[in-house]
This record gives sequence, C-alpha cells and structure tokens, in this order.
Amino acid sequence: MSHRKIDRQTDRQTDRQTDRQTDRQTDRQTDRQTDRQTDRQTDRQTDRQTDRQTDKTDRQTDRQTDRQTDRQTDRQTDRQTDRQTDRQTDRQTDRQTDRQTDRQTDKTDRQTDRQTDRQTDRQTDRQTDQTDRQTDRQTDTDRQTDRQTDRQKTDRQTDRQIDR
Repeated sequence: MSHRKIDRQTDRQTDRQTDRQTDRQTDRQTDRQTDRQTDRQTDRQTDRQTDRQTDKTDRQTDRQTDRQTDRQTDRQTDRQTDRQTDRQTDRQTDRQTDRQTDRQTDKTDRQTDRQTDRQTDRQTDRQTDQTDRQTDRQTDTDRQTDRQTDRQKTDRQTDRQIDR
C-alpha cells in the first residue's frame, strides 16, 4: 500500500472516531438538557397543583379557625399592647431622666473643670511670679557682690601703684 492510501485510511478512521465521540458528547449533553427541562417542567406543574390544593385546604381551615382566632387574638393583642405601652412609657421616661441627669452632670463637670483650671492657672502664675522675683533679687545681689569685688580689686591695684 502506498503512503497516500494509508494516510487516507488513517484520516478516515480518525474522522470516524472523532465523529463518534462528538456525537456521543452531543447526545449526552442533549439528553442532560432535555432531562433538566423535563424535570423543571414536571416540578413546576407538581408545585402548581400542590400549591392549589394547599391553598384550598388553607382557605377552608382558615375560615373555621378565623373566628376563634380573632377573638383570642383581640384579647391577647389588647393585653400585649397594654404591656408594651407601659414598657415603652417606662423606657422613654428612663431615657429622658438619664439624658437630663447626664446633661446636668456634664454641665457640672465642665464648670468644675473650668474652676479647677482657673485656680491651677492662678496658682501656677503666682508661683512663677514668686520664682521670678526671687531670681531677680538673687541677680541684684550677685551684681552688688560683683561691684564690691570689682571695687576691692581696684582699690588693691591703686594701693600697689601707690606703694611702688
């Protein structure tokens, strides 16, 4: 056999295999999609029927129990409303009282802080002034001492010159 024939045969076989695989995959995908769609449709129909039946049953049950429930609910609602109103009123009152107390406390704290700050500032200023005065006095004393020392030196020098 020639190479061409062999190549053709090989190509055909490869093409057939590829075609088969592609066909299988396509068939599988199509089957899956069809199954999914069918399942969805069946589920939807079943859901609709079940919902209708459930709704019908619910309506019947509701009619029977509505009267009894309404009476009982009205009583319970009244009780609950009263309790809630009382609780809410208590909470609001507590909150308002807390807010007022907090505001007053904050105000008092601020005033106290201001007073304390003023007193501290005054005390600090006094101490600083006193320290400054002491420093000035010491400086004056130092100057006087320096002058006296200078005079004494000058006097000694003058005495030495005279002695010579």
